[in-house]
Amino acid sequence: MLLAVDIGNTNMEFGVYRENESAARFRLGTNRDSTSDEIGLLLMQFFSINGIDRNGLSDVIIASVVPQMMYSVSNAMKKYVGKTPLIVGENIFCSIENRYDNPREVGADRLVNAEAAYAKYGGPLIVVDFGTATTFDVVSADGSYLGGAIYPGVKIAIGALFEKTAKLPRVELVKVDSVIGRNTAASMQAGMMFGYVGAVEKIVGRIREELGAPARVIATGGLSRLIDEQQPGLFHALDRTLTLDGLNLIYTRDRH
Repeated sequence: MLLAVDIGNTNMEFGVYRENESAARFRLGTNRDSTSDEIGLLLMQFFSINGIDRNGLSDVIIASVVPQMMYSVSNAMKKYVGKTPLIVGENIFCSIENRYDNPREVGADRLVNAEAAYAKYGGPLIVVDFGTATTFDVVSADGSYLGGAIYPGVKIAIGALFEKTAKLPRVELVKVDSVIGRNTAASMQAGMMFGYVGAVEKIVGRIREELGAPARVIATGGLSRLIDEQQPGLFHALDRTLTLDGLNLIYTRDRH
C-alpha cells in the first residue's frame, strides 16, 4: 500500500492506495503550528477507522506547496508509519516535460495534476484547480507542461470583501439562480459566483485561442463541484482525486 499526501495552503489530503486503487481518503486543515505528534495521531485514527494496517504501507509520497509543514509531516511519517517520505521535486520527480522558463518555480501540485490529467484524459487539456488560489495549467497534445495562469481563489476573494469593507458581512458560497440579489448577502453571492464563473470562462477561452485547439477542461479542488453546479458544461470532467491519483501514478512509474 502507498500513502499519498497532498499538502496545500488550506488543506492537507491523505490517500491510501492498494494495488493502484484508492482505498481511503481524509482531509485535515493545514495548520502551520501542528506538531508531528498531532498529525501522526490523527493519521492513526484514520487508519484505525478504515481498517488500514500501517505496517502494510510500502512507502509514503508527498507533494507540498507549504515548506513550513514539511518538518512536522515528514517527522510524523517517520515516527508513526516508519517511513522516510518521498517528496516530489526532491527525491522523486514528475516525468512530464516542464517548459516553464524556470522549471523550479512550478508548484509540485501543478505538475502532479498535469501529469495525472494527461495520463487519464490525454491532451491538449487545461487543468483548473480550485484551491486557495485557482490555477490553470496547460498540457500540450504531446503531454508537455506549457505553463498557465494563477487567479485568486474564491474564498480569498469573498474573504477580502468581508475584511476590507465596513458593512459587508461574511457570507457562505452557494449556487445562485439570479444575478440580481435582493439583499446584501445575496448580492455578494451573485457577484462572486457569476463573476468567478465569468473569469474562469474567459481564461479558459483565451488559453484555447493561444493553443489553437479545443482543449479539454478538467476541474479539481475543493470548490470545483460548486463552480460546476453554477455553470454546468463548463468542464469536461470533475476529478476530485486528481492530485492523489497523480502521486500514485508518479510513484508507480518510478518504481517499475
